[in-house]
Amino acid sequence: MTDRYETPLSSRYASDKMKRLFSADKRYQTWRRLWTSLARAESMLGLPVTPEQVRELEEHISDIDYEFAAACEKETRHDVMAHIKAYGKAAPGAAGIIHLGATSCYVTDNADLIIFREALRLVREELSDVIGSLCDFAEKYKDLSAPGYTHYQPAQLTTVGKRATLWIGDFVSDLKELDFALENIRFLGCRGATGTEASFVDLFDGDVEKIDEMNRMISADFGFSECFDVCGQTYPRKVDSRIMNALSSIAQSSCKMANDIRLLQHDRQLEEPVGDTQVGSSAMAYKRNPMRCERVCSLSRYLIAESANAPYTASLQWLERTLDDSANRRISIPEAFLCADSILRLAGNIAAGITVNEAVIEKAVNEYLPFVATENLMMEAVRRGGDRQQVHEIIRRCSMAAVSEMKKGKECSLLSRLCAEKEFGLAREDMTRILDPKLYIGRCPEQTAAYIKKVRPLIKDRKNIPADIEI
Repeated sequence: MTDRYETPLSSRYASDKMKRLFSADKRYQTWRRLWTSLARAESMLGLPVTPEQVRELEEHISDIDYEFAAACEKETRHDVMAHIKAYGKAAPGAAGIIHLGATSCYVTDNADLIIFREALRLVREELSDVIGSLCDFAEKYKDLSAPGYTHYQPAQLTTVGKRATLWIGDFVSDLKELDFALENIRFLGCRGATGTEASFVDLFDGDVEKIDEMNRMISADFGFSECFDVCGQTYPRKVDSRIMNALSSIAQSSCKMANDIRLLQHDRQLEEPVGDTQVGSSAMAYKRNPMRCERVCSLSRYLIAESANAPYTASLQWLERTLDDSANRRISIPEAFLCADSILRLAGNIAAGITVNEAVIEKAVNEYLPFVATENLMMEAVRRGGDRQQVHEIIRRCSMAAVSEMKKGKECSLLSRLCAEKEFGLAREDMTRILDPKLYIGRCPEQTAAYIKKVRPLIKDRKNIPADIEI
């Protein structure tokens, strides 16, 4: 414990890998790599930057004097200038050419794009793991009949595996949205104070081909093939909005799955993973609460709300640049990534360790199957000479009476009541043959198998979170 506030996302929930991506070292070392790349390109294109100065910058990317930078920022009230001075102190021979022709957003925005792309790739790995574990689960239980629910009331049967494909479908939609966000990240490059490249027109004496080559060289250093076609001082904040929307979408799908499991755990049909020594309640020692699913739902609500920051920022930027985005983005985007990471680690852990209580599910199916089968029973009774309208009325009346008894805690008596109706015309053994659950699951096994086969190629980079990690 420390005497300073820490965000729970960094102290309790997010992975070390995601936290490193948004660490001070990652951010400011990326700034230095960008300054080095700029100097290298300028040197190669004939500006007064020597290879020795470039080498000196390369040698001092990681040795950041944070105390000196903090003192400079306190004096200048400008973080980029503070770090330029700190870099110049570490590499004095190159101090005079650092940031030549650039504006602050050259390092701040390009670094964000580099980090966001890495973070999106990590999120994609985690999302692929969730989908993969759910595919394994769905395949295993594609034939297991289970009560279906509409309005959380018993409806036609489904299978445990088919239900899981509904969760998979949501996550696959998120995967495609994430891929779209990744595919449309471009590099800002070094475009000057208002995006016009005016400073470089001057530095290169009007040779615009050298400006384009400089931006190609810098972009290539960081694995980008393109810069944004046009920009102001910053890259378009619509990019942030697209990224945050993709993260929010993941939260929505995760919350839906977790809520479904919470409902089914209440009915004891499914259960989330549980540790051998896990405590459910400080007072009620017998409890086994769906705490991981509850945490997914809790974090998801936060991320969905957090994602609203980006569209507000995108819509409220003035002309070529205003700074009212800075403090908001500094908080909201890293927190959103840490939150998405936390949610997906939990969701992956849950998906890999769901317990299916088949006896409970079978009991629930048998309890409601007579009601589900009433249409088939009616058709069989008519085939044997019954009057359709009369049979329908018998089923309606007997069903209402059976439900009334069930509300008093008694067993379902629908079949016994139908047997007692002479006009219904079916014996108990006739009805039992019609009550095979497999007759009422439609194409569930086939649909599940076909969909899993379609999904698996999308998740080749799944990383397999162990089922028993500490979360």
